[in-house]
Amino acid sequence: MKLSFRDIEPFVKAPNPAARVILVYGPDNGLVKERAATMGKTVIDDLNDPFNAVTINASQLSEDPARLHDEAGAMSMMGGGRLIRVEDAADKLTTLLKSYLENPSTENLIIVEAGDLGPRSSLRKLCETAKNAAAVPCYVEDQQGLTRTIRQILNEEQLSIEPDALGWLTINISGDRAKVRSELEKLAIYKGTDKSPITTDDARAACGEAGALALDDLVNSAAGHNAENALKTYNKLIEEGVNFIVILRSLQNHFTRLHITKARMEQGENIDQIMKTLSPPIFFKQQPAFKIQANRWSLTGISKVLEKLCQVEAQCKQTGSPAETLCAQTVLGISKSRG
Repeated sequence: MKLSFRDIEPFVKAPNPAARVILVYGPDNGLVKERAATMGKTVIDDLNDPFNAVTINASQLSEDPARLHDEAGAMSMMGGGRLIRVEDAADKLTTLLKSYLENPSTENLIIVEAGDLGPRSSLRKLCETAKNAAAVPCYVEDQQGLTRTIRQILNEEQLSIEPDALGWLTINISGDRAKVRSELEKLAIYKGTDKSPITTDDARAACGEAGALALDDLVNSAAGHNAENALKTYNKLIEEGVNFIVILRSLQNHFTRLHITKARMEQGENIDQIMKTLSPPIFFKQQPAFKIQANRWSLTGISKVLEKLCQVEAQCKQTGSPAETLCAQTVLGISKSRG
C-alpha cells in the first residue's frame, strides 16, 4: 500500500494490521531509524528483546535467503508477535520479499529499512502495490515540517521556544532527523533546569556548531559572489555529512527573503524597515551582508536562482543523479552569477 503524505504519521503511530512487511526508506536516515523504531514498538515493548526481536542485514539474507522465512515464521516464546528488522535493504531483496508475502506471518512483523529509493525501485514498487505490505517514505523535512518537529521534540523536554529562536533553528540545523534530535538534546542540556522560553541567543550558543555557521557562510558566500569560499564551505559541509537537500533549501530560504526584500524595495520601501519585518529575523551580524546583496541582486536574477534551485532539487531526487556534483555546480553557478 502506498501512503499519502497525510497518512504517514497516523500509520507510523498505528500501522495497518494488513501490512505484514513495512518498507521504511528515504534520504533521511535518522527519520528512517526513528519511524522504524516507533512502528516496531507497536509489536514489542523492548526493541532489544533477545527472544522477540531480531535484526538482520540485507547482505546476510543474500547469503542465506531461508533465514527470512525462518525468523518470520518462528513463534514467540512469551506469546504475541515478533519483530524482524532488515537493514540496508535494496532491490536485490525484492524477489525474496515477494515470495514471503505470498504467505506471511499473521503475528510477526517485518520492517525493512532502506536508503533513498527512486520511483522505479522494484522493492519500493512491491511494497507500494502489495495489499499486505506498505511503503513509508522518509524525506528531509521542509521548513514547515521541521518547525513542527522542533516544537514536538522540545515539548517532550518540557521546553518552550520564542518564535524568532524557532525560526533560526528551522533554518540552521541539519534536516536529518537524528542530527536534529542530537542538536536539540544539546540545547536541552544547555538550558538545564532553566525552563524559561528558548531564545535565539540560547539556540546559537548550543547549536551554533551544528553546521549552522558553515551553512550561513555558504549562503552568504554564494549570494555575495565569493565562489572560492562558497565551494570550499560546500565541500566542508558534505564531508560533515550535511544532506544536499539541507544545503539547497538553505539557499532557497535565503534567496526567498532576498526576493521579498527586493520586490518591496522596488515599490519604494526602505530596506532597513523591510529587514525589521522579515521572519525569521536576520541575525544582526549578517545584516550588513544581506543589505549589500539586496542592493546588488536584481529581482530577475533572484527569480532565476530560485527557479534553478527548484530544478536542481528535483534532479537530485532522481535515481542515479550525481546529487553532490549537481549541487556543487549550482553553488558555483550562483556565486558567479551577475545577479
